Amino acid sequence: MKKRAWIVFFDESGVSLLPEVRRTYAPRGRTPILRHRLNWKRAGMAAALGYHASDPRRGPRLCFHLKPGSYDTTSLIGVLEQIKTFYAGEAVVLVWDGLSAHWSRGMRAWVAEQDWLTLERLPAYAPELNPVELLWSAIKARELANLAGDHLADVADAAERGIHRICSDEQLPWSFLTHTRLTIHPETPQN
Repeated sequence: MKKRAWIVFFDESGVSLLPEVRRTYAPRGRTPILRHRLNWKRAGMAAALGYHASDPRRGPRLCFHLKPGSYDTTSLIGVLEQIKTFYAGEAVVLVWDGLSAHWSRGMRAWVAEQDWLTLERLPAYAPELNPVELLWSAIKARELANLAGDHLADVADAAERGIHRICSDEQLPWSFLTHTRLTIHPETPQN
């Protein structure tokens, strides 16, 4: 009998020292002022949000990676190596978008050597089908909202606090999947 796989949605996002400006409350006549250094330093975040294909009781699993700069094929292969360890020998169907580094020659060669990994591509221009996009929105709307950090470490710490908040709420990762209207566990037919 073949093992059932984890369906893992993957996406990258970027953060910088420029704050994510969001609406906020303030006393009437006192417009809030957000002071920050005009600094373009960036960090890349990658997240893999997995749902077991046949056993919803196993719960969602979130793997998070943060690095200075942005991702390329080599750094993404490093992240996938960590995901391999994270899922410890279980089969993974990785669903991600059409980023060029995802489908580069080097990535395809590396994936061809992996027996635990199958890749699936999301349709073009369909971020609403990836639950990880909702994870980014949740973090940027709360922990990173109006954050004017002096160092990338300030932004990284806030992003990690957001990841811990999401991981500690059992229903939030399920709500991300529900919002996409995708189903992982098909209903059993009624006789």
